[in-house]
Amino acid sequence: MNFDFTTEQEMIRREVRRFAQKEIAPIAEEIERTGAYPYDIIKKMGELGFMGIPFPEAYGGTGGDWVSMHLCIEEISRVDGALGGLLDVTTSVVAQEIAVFGTEKQKQQWLIPLAQGKEIGAFGLTEPNSGSDAGALQATAELKNGEWVLNGTKQFITNIGLENASMIIVAARVKEGERADTISTFIVPKNSPGFTLGERYRKMAWNSSATHEVILSDCRVPKENLLGDPKRGFAQHLAVLETGRISIAAIAVGVAQACLNEALKYAQERKQFGRPIFDFQAIQFKLADMAVSIELARNQYLKAAWLKDQGRPYDFEASAAKLFASEIAEKVASDALEIHGGNGLMEEYPISRYYKGVKILQIVEGTSEIQRLIIGRILSGKHNK
Repeated sequence: MNFDFTTEQEMIRREVRRFAQKEIAPIAEEIERTGAYPYDIIKKMGELGFMGIPFPEAYGGTGGDWVSMHLCIEEISRVDGALGGLLDVTTSVVAQEIAVFGTEKQKQQWLIPLAQGKEIGAFGLTEPNSGSDAGALQATAELKNGEWVLNGTKQFITNIGLENASMIIVAARVKEGERADTISTFIVPKNSPGFTLGERYRKMAWNSSATHEVILSDCRVPKENLLGDPKRGFAQHLAVLETGRISIAAIAVGVAQACLNEALKYAQERKQFGRPIFDFQAIQFKLADMAVSIELARNQYLKAAWLKDQGRPYDFEASAAKLFASEIAEKVASDALEIHGGNGLMEEYPISRYYKGVKILQIVEGTSEIQRLIIGRILSGKHNK
C-alpha cells in the first residue's frame, strides 16, 4: 500500500495551510468572539477554488478528488472549525447532491456558482421534532399549478444566514391527496415567496457560523426545482451525508491537531519546579496519547475519502471516521486544556476556543450514538438492504 500523497494533494495541503495561517489565524479569535461573518475570507476561499476541489472544471471545480477536499477541510479547521463546517455543508453535502442527482440545467444554474465559491449553499433536513430520527420530518410539499408549495420549519441550518447563501436543499414529504409518505428533495432559492429566515441562533461556539431557523409558509418554487428521484429524496440525503461524515472527521482531526500543537508549545514554555512541564512524564504521556489518537483518526478519514475516490463502498469507514475522530477531538481538547492549567480557561489562549467548539462534532451529521447504530447495522448485514 502507498500512503504517499500525490503531488497535487501535497500542493493543496501546503497551499491551504499557508492560506489558513496567513489569512484566517489573525482573525479567528475575533470572529469567534464577535460573531462577525468572515465574508472576505469566504470570498478568497472561493477564488482559490477551495469549494470546488472535487468537481469537474466544466462545473466550476478544479477537477481534484475527495482526498484533496478533505485535506483542505482539515487544514482550514486547524485554524477555525466553523469555516471547516462551511466547506462541509457547501461542498460535501449541497454541491455534491446537485452534482450527483441534479439535471444538467440544475448543475449549470446551481452547482457552478457553488463550486466557484460565488454562492454558498445550505442543507435543510433537521426539524424541531426530527433530529436523529430524520425520517420523522414533517415538512410538506405539494404540486399546485405547476409549482411546488412547501410548508414546514427547518432548524440549525448552517450557512443560510450569510448574504451570499443563495439556496437551501430541503427534504419534504410530498402530499398526494391526504397522504404524504414519499420524501423528496427540492432546491429552494432564498428569495422564494414564502421563505422566511428565522432568528440567528446564539451558540456557545462556532459563532461566526451563520446558523438560523428557516420557515417555509406556502413557499413556492418552480416545478423543475425537484432534485433527483422524487421517490428517493431521503436516500439521496443519506448518501451525501456519508461524505459529510468524512468531512466532520477531517474537521475533528484539524481541531485536535491544533489542540496538540498548542499543548506542546505551552508545555515546552511553561516552567514549574525549575524546568519545563514537558519534562514531566505525566505531561509527555498525555501528549503521546494525543498524537497517536490524532494519527489514527487522520488515517481513518483519509481511507474513507480514498475509497470514495475509487468508487468503492465507504459507509463503514465514514461512520467509523466520524465517530472516532469526533470523540478523540473532545478528549484531546480536554487534555490540552488541562496541560494549560488555569490559563486554559482564559480566552487569550486559543485552547479555550477549541475546547468550546469540539462538542458539536459529536452531534452534527449524525450523533455518536447514531454512528454506532449504523455500524451495528453494517455488522449485522442489514445496512442498506
